[in-house]
Amino acid sequence: MSTTSLAATARLTDRELDTLVREHLPLVGHLVREMLGRVPAHVNRDDLTSAGLAALAAAARSFDPTRGTPFGSFATVRIRGALLDELRGLDWASRSVRHRARKIETATAELTAQLGRTPTDTELAETLGVAVAELHSAADDVQRAVVLSLQGFAAGTAEDLVPDRTQGPEELLLHREKIGYLHQAISALPERLRTVVESYFLDERPMAVIATELGVTESRVSQLRAEALTLLRDGINSQLDPEQLPTHTRQDGCIARRRHTYYSDVAARGNLHSRLTHTTPLGTPLRAAG
Repeated sequence: MSTTSLAATARLTDRELDTLVREHLPLVGHLVREMLGRVPAHVNRDDLTSAGLAALAAAARSFDPTRGTPFGSFATVRIRGALLDELRGLDWASRSVRHRARKIETATAELTAQLGRTPTDTELAETLGVAVAELHSAADDVQRAVVLSLQGFAAGTAEDLVPDRTQGPEELLLHREKIGYLHQAISALPERLRTVVESYFLDERPMAVIATELGVTESRVSQLRAEALTLLRDGINSQLDPEQLPTHTRQDGCIARRRHTYYSDVAARGNLHSRLTHTTPLGTPLRAAG
C-alpha cells in the first residue's frame, strides 16, 4: 500500500503501519550511510541502524496523513534526530578528554603571550611534556566532540535538523539566535581561520586540499581549525553566556584585547532580526543563509 492511499484515514491499522515501515526501510540505510560519511570510522553502523529503525517505527505510529505532509519527509527529520542523539550518547568528550583540552588551551594561551605568536606543535608539546603525536591524538579526540556540538548549528551539515517539538517559544528563540550568532562568529573570524572553517566544515573539503591552497602543512591546518573552533565557542558565549568564557580572556594583555575585539566584532555583525533570518520559524537552518 502506498503512502498516498494511506492518507485517506487519520488512524492507521497495525497492518498499514507495518506496510508503511517496510516501504521506508531503505530510507534508514540511506541516512545512516550519509551520517557515517561525516563521523570517525570507529562509529558502529549497527548502533546507528538500530536507532534509525526505532525512530522510523516511532514516526509511523505518530504520523497523521491528514496533515498532507509526505511520510518520507516526516520520517527523515525524526530519523536524523535519533542518529544525532545516538552519536551524542557516545560521550566522546569524556572527563579525561576535557581535562586534556583545558591543559592544552591554557598552555597555548600562555605560550602565545610569551612568544607573541601562536606556538608550533613542537613548542606546545615540549611545554606540556608530551610527544607531538600525543598532542595530535588529544586534539582529534576534542575535535570529534566539538564537531558533534557544532552540528546542531552549522549551515550545510545540519540544515535538515529541527528543534525538539516540545520546545517552548523561549527555547526556540534561543535556538534560532544561537544559529544566527554562529554565522556572525564565523564571518568575524580572521581570514585564514574563516577559510579553514568554511572549507573543512561547510564545504567538507579534505584537509590535504586546504593545506595545499593555504601553502601550509596538514598539521598547521589542524592547528588553525582547533584555534578557530575555540574562538567560535568563545565568540558565541561572549554574547549568550559570558560566564562560560575562560578566565584568561577576562584579563588584560594582548591576547585578551584581541579576543575582546573579536567579541565586539561578533556583536556588531547583526541584530536579533538578522540572526533569525538564518532559520525558519520552526528553527530549521536555511541552506541559503549566508
